Amino acid sequence: MDDRSRALLKTLIERYIEEGQPIGSRTLSRFSGLDLSAATIRNVMADLEEMGLVTSPHTSAGRIPTPRGYRLFVDTMVTVRPLEEIAAREMEKGLLPDSPQRVLNSAAQILSNLTHFAGVVMTPKRAQVFKHIEFLRLGEGKILLIMVTPEGDVQNRILPTSQDYTPSQLVEAGNYINTQFAGKSFAEVRAHLASDLDNLRSDISGLMALALHSGVSDYGMGQGDMLLSGERRLLNVGDLSTNLDKLRKMFDMLEQKSVLMQLLDVSSHADGIQIFIGGESDLLPYEDLAVISAPYSVDGQIVGTLGVIGPTRMAYDRVIPIVDITSKLLSGALSAPISS
Repeated sequence: MDDRSRALLKTLIERYIEEGQPIGSRTLSRFSGLDLSAATIRNVMADLEEMGLVTSPHTSAGRIPTPRGYRLFVDTMVTVRPLEEIAAREMEKGLLPDSPQRVLNSAAQILSNLTHFAGVVMTPKRAQVFKHIEFLRLGEGKILLIMVTPEGDVQNRILPTSQDYTPSQLVEAGNYINTQFAGKSFAEVRAHLASDLDNLRSDISGLMALALHSGVSDYGMGQGDMLLSGERRLLNVGDLSTNLDKLRKMFDMLEQKSVLMQLLDVSSHADGIQIFIGGESDLLPYEDLAVISAPYSVDGQIVGTLGVIGPTRMAYDRVIPIVDITSKLLSGALSAPISS
């Protein structure tokens, strides 16, 4: 595109974000600062439409951006606004060092409160260690494995077994595993067992192998959770709430979490702000939605992602710095000593 086309596309998207109505030639002439005739503007709009950057709703002669148009806009045309001083103070006050769970919840709430959209935080993956393991006999050929994490979470697994163990054997095996391996990562347990299983009594080694392969290894692959705040605010967004089918699909996505978890996981492997425009990829298949995300860290190591879920017609220049600063403040709060 030449400079004239870029200027008109930028003006069209900015005015559409502001007004929410298809943008016509007269509005573009008034706000673009270019001395162009209406006929010239219409010709440029036709070229942009042919390039897939804008489209014409059937009810209007004006044009609106496509996902591809938004992508070009956010990648090359957005000028980020400095964050308002009041908002910056609110963020700092809300993300003081505290318990990790409260800080993570506060981050999601701040993102929602400042943007009036939905805030989301993907929490760190659960620790891949256990504090305590216990075996209980459920009947012939079945054992219940109970695992307790350092955080106090309890996980249960039913293990099928070809050998019938006595209660005393189950207690002895649990005591041995807790004494030898409590507080260690599952990778350490696996490495140790690979060399030591043959040296243990058959009943203990059999139970340890069952726990490792049928229970512990699955548990060690657990993902983090996703905290959502302000999803009901999206009901107040006209672009999203006027179509019941789109609204249902959006809340299905928020409830199932799998799409967002995948998207946020992708963000955790990238540097800085990531912007996902709905409809341009399989990661976010909902054309009217956009997600702005950023990773956060603890002691310099990236452990999760946070972001804002809103309409594609959002003020990117304002939301981007809110997400960016929240990720930095959250990283600082989680890395700092807990305040008394």
